[in-house]
Amino acid sequence: MLRLPPFTYLAPRTVDDAAKALASHGGAAMLVAGGTDLYPNMKRRQFEPSVLVGLLAIRELRGVRGGAREGVTLGSCTTLSAVAVHPEIAAHYPALATAAGLVSSPQLRNMGTIGGNVCVDTRCNYYNQSYEWRKAVGFCMKRDGAICLVAPRSPRCWAVSSSDTAPVLWSLGARVRLRSAAGERTIPVETLFRDDGIEYLAKRPDEILTDILLPPADGWRSAYLKLRRRGSFDFPVLGVAVAVQMEGDVVRDARIVVGAVASQPRPAPAAAAALVGGRLTSELIARVAELAAGPAKPLDNTDFTHPYRKKMTRVFVARALASLAGLAPAGEPAAEVA
Repeated sequence: MLRLPPFTYLAPRTVDDAAKALASHGGAAMLVAGGTDLYPNMKRRQFEPSVLVGLLAIRELRGVRGGAREGVTLGSCTTLSAVAVHPEIAAHYPALATAAGLVSSPQLRNMGTIGGNVCVDTRCNYYNQSYEWRKAVGFCMKRDGAICLVAPRSPRCWAVSSSDTAPVLWSLGARVRLRSAAGERTIPVETLFRDDGIEYLAKRPDEILTDILLPPADGWRSAYLKLRRRGSFDFPVLGVAVAVQMEGDVVRDARIVVGAVASQPRPAPAAAAALVGGRLTSELIARVAELAAGPAKPLDNTDFTHPYRKKMTRVFVARALASLAGLAPAGEPAAEVA
């Protein structure tokens, strides 16, 4: 049985108190909300903090405020289950409701939080193993080792972004609010992520992600598709988020973001630009899907082969756009392919 290492748990009641606790304990402390990813990683000795600063007792971090007309604010400790079924999100930001509803399993969605999923650790076949397994293969760069076992000649870690909600929030133009003992800042969600398997977040260790800010819906339609081996529990090995802003039947603006193919979500700006000014015909969708596969650079460090995942990027972008255009074939799944 894998056991947690010893640690002290703090349960502050306000964000300010949580920020002060982080600042006072420095590198020895980590934040925890639902803990659905952190605790298993601690059992595998991927993280060994001596202090955990819990966020679930902070009321201001929970709940959904606002509406489609003025924009929606989600507290970072709002559970994924609550996000998935919230009527305003399901009606006007459906890709986010879909993505939240596809994370892991119902039990873990009841505990896991939207902020935790946005900030979830990157994953790799050589990293997400027990300590003894990792020791037997000589460890990897991300934890305890000196080289990336996926690409031994590479100077960097290639662990993969594993968040379902991050590519969706990127495609929706969301922002995030970060607070620390030194102050507060609000940044576009895309600037939160770095293309680095180890230092994958631009959030400082002393900062707390307190809110996710969605812009007004303003005619945007969105869809999210997820590839995984099983129909539940599994992390994405490919996630495709598509958002289009329509003016009649003409695309006025568009964003396409691909997840689980690099150490951060990958936008496909050339593909999105090809949609603008056009109608969502089968011909345009096929051309855009081909362009969208370009930024996807999957490696052989998650489930399925990387050529298959590259091919499925084209397939999933086409399916997502077809669903937004009402062209999806009868019986074609609009939210997930297992």
